Amino acid sequence: MAGSGEKSKKLQLYSYWTSSCAFRVRIALNLKEYLKLNPLGYVPTLVDGDAIIADSFAIIMYLEEKYPQRALLPQDLQKRAINYQAANIVSANIQPLQNLAVLKYIHEKVGPNEATPWGQSHIRKGFEALEKLLKDYAGKYATGDEVYMADLFLAPQIHAAIKRFEVDMNQFPTLLRVFEAYQELPAFQDAMPEKQPDATG
Repeated sequence: MAGSGEKSKKLQLYSYWTSSCAFRVRIALNLKEYLKLNPLGYVPTLVDGDAIIADSFAIIMYLEEKYPQRALLPQDLQKRAINYQAANIVSANIQPLQNLAVLKYIHEKVGPNEATPWGQSHIRKGFEALEKLLKDYAGKYATGDEVYMADLFLAPQIHAAIKRFEVDMNQFPTLLRVFEAYQELPAFQDAMPEKQPDATG
């Protein structure tokens, strides 16, 4: 990555092992072949020399533009738009409503037994939209037979739906099928929360 005569600068990812935002960035980095990163913090922040980038969507777009090899967006404009839509359904309409801060608030202000149903409700609503969006585009993965941005957002969200919220994925056959395909890919396997150095069990 460094030019001739320059001191090599490593990318550093500041993350947290259960964060779905950090999870999707880890997949992007793995696909871009930066396999040895050690997550160091709480939220996804990428340090690349003098550049400090926060927010998983911004980080993924930065990586896509700076390191174009192994593209995370298809050339086809319609499929590219579907990737943006799927990523936004997850990042704007599901994940913020089921993150730890919101669930803690629901637990404290509404009731201790209300946080999980709250999360499940918003996940199901988002997954219903994703099923409709992707039904005509999905191949082995979300928008065909190559892994693209939509997959980076879907994998962590589906993982959280299954592991943390016990959502019945049989209601969402397209999402379940692509999620099973992700399990075969090293970039996704290595990004799993339980494989991170800061995982606590």
